[in-house]
Amino acid sequence: MNIWVSTRNAHKAEEIGLILAPCRIKTLLDIPDFPDIDENGSSYRENAELKARALFDRVHEPVFADDSGLEVDALGGRPGIHSARFSGNDTNHARNIDKLLHDLEDVSRAERTARFRCVIVYIDAAGKAHEFVGTLDGYIGCERRGQGGFGYDPVFMLPDRDCAVAELPAAEKNSLSHRARALAQLKAFLKL
Repeated sequence: MNIWVSTRNAHKAEEIGLILAPCRIKTLLDIPDFPDIDENGSSYRENAELKARALFDRVHEPVFADDSGLEVDALGGRPGIHSARFSGNDTNHARNIDKLLHDLEDVSRAERTARFRCVIVYIDAAGKAHEFVGTLDGYIGCERRGQGGFGYDPVFMLPDRDCAVAELPAAEKNSLSHRARALAQLKAFLKL
């Protein structure tokens, strides 16, 4: 069975392929002329469905897309769907972390609770959308730790392991991540 994933990220596709085996994963990299998709939704679900629907309209086969972000309770759930552009449109991971740490400067450890959230929208062969949500709870540390992962991983702490996500081996991170949890639900739904 083929499943299309609305992404150009080869690493993400490889991770998804391992979780959803024996499905064959195809991505936007298989359609070089596929245009960029404007993620202008007001929620993770809307953004994921925009990406999935655009691909489904092209390939007319089962597809899915995900949208994810970091939600910090002391910041009212921000950065949320704006996680990738938290410090502005022309940004990078380091600047986003700098802004996050600055915004939490005077916030106590107990109030730094946070979660990574991933929403997957799967569109089946009939064009019906299904939603799957995975979260990973933790808190935001006061400094960067570890060299692995990407994004906010160096400051996202796992209290039960007393480490940052960036300190975990890649295989361990991929087994407990918010995306892995949402993908596990999709896998169960597909009866793989």
